[in-house]
Amino acid sequence: MATQKLYAGVKLRETRSRLGLTQKAFAEKLGVSLPYLNQMENNNRPVSTGVVLALAQEFGFDVTELSTGDAERIVTDMREAIADPVFADGAPPLADLRLVASNAPALARAFLELHRAYRQTHERLASLDEALGREDARVQPSPWEEVRDFFHYCDNYIDAVDRAAERFACPDGVRQDPEERARQALEARGITVTLTDAGAVRGYDAATQTITLSARASGPTRRFQLLHQLALLTQNDLLEATLDLARFQSDTAREIAKIGMANYFAGAALLPYGAFLQAARDTRHDLERLAHMFGASLEQISHRLSTLQRPGAKGIPFFFVVVDQAGTITKRHSATLLQFARFGGACPLWNVHRAFETPGQFLRQLAETPDGVRYFCLARAISKSGGSFDAPVRRFAIGLGCEVKHAGSLVYADDLDTTRAAAFEPIGISCRICERPDCHQRSVPPLERKLRVDFTNRGLLPYRIDS
Repeated sequence: MATQKLYAGVKLRETRSRLGLTQKAFAEKLGVSLPYLNQMENNNRPVSTGVVLALAQEFGFDVTELSTGDAERIVTDMREAIADPVFADGAPPLADLRLVASNAPALARAFLELHRAYRQTHERLASLDEALGREDARVQPSPWEEVRDFFHYCDNYIDAVDRAAERFACPDGVRQDPEERARQALEARGITVTLTDAGAVRGYDAATQTITLSARASGPTRRFQLLHQLALLTQNDLLEATLDLARFQSDTAREIAKIGMANYFAGAALLPYGAFLQAARDTRHDLERLAHMFGASLEQISHRLSTLQRPGAKGIPFFFVVVDQAGTITKRHSATLLQFARFGGACPLWNVHRAFETPGQFLRQLAETPDGVRYFCLARAISKSGGSFDAPVRRFAIGLGCEVKHAGSLVYADDLDTTRAAAFEPIGISCRICERPDCHQRSVPPLERKLRVDFTNRGLLPYRIDS
């Protein structure tokens, strides 16, 4: 597998600007010539090992910030956008997309925003949703997609909210029972917490200052919902200030994001950063042991693992997804190079889709993406009872994984031979941007390859893909 060079010109410029240094002064401190620094800042040269070491030694810079994956996320998103048939006659090569993502990320995001607006308008017209003639028919991004992208591009880590939740759960640096802490904090405000047999998971009556939680819900769900309501009632100023910085385009997006922020606080209070990170390392990321230790669900544990990206105290970079029975990704985050399909379905060769066949069991997979990066993937189907015979049961699968170089830190990979190339299954992201020519599960041709139709022979596919 080829070693990937590190191009981080934008981050170098941002670092120099934040330090208030000229290019000349910055180059002297890094021990490189001015022209060499200029070339690195413009991504004409990769960042050298010497510069990485100098950044750490001279400025105490967390060098992992140079490769947080923003450029790769943008490249993946642009490739998916350009996979739209409207671009079929003029798709730029991958090298050009990488150049734009590295040198002009703001322009790339503007392009993605424009394509998203186009898609939404096209879908409105196709579904005859009466967009024409309505006063409010302005083309705006879907509020849900806007919020999803906000968390996606901030690495799903919100420092101020995360630290506030940790201070709440660990006063004096010692972790306490977050549910008991929440009840005490609410009682101090004159708010009563009660259980009810009603179907609603959580409710709050401001007039009577009463929080009701469903007795039918599981313990982890009740604790999470209690902490969520605590965040809305006691952390409102912090949540609103964080939302101000995000500058959402609609009130609806801001309101959805506020729910997301309260969820983030709840998860971070239930699983406080420092204590959870240490426990994850001590248990070698055993999800069931962690769930027992913290009184959380497997989904909550998996999601939290994917958010451990605090500068200077990062955990393993994980990806995390939730997939429904139709194969739709309903929740996604990746701190790895692996990004998920924004448009269309995900790769059917990924083990998360097979999890529904073996409920209650962990499925393991060694996988390799077309870029040559290898991953360890873990999947499990989850069922959430509604608490009564006639209540619907929610079924979904969770997927968690990391680059295979971290597999030694996971108990699930102990008996797997990660040195054998044949052990890795080929997976992709979505068919339109996957370049594998002989995939037996391909649904549509790749965008950037020419096709040849042979009327006399038929292989796996009704066409051949030129390499």
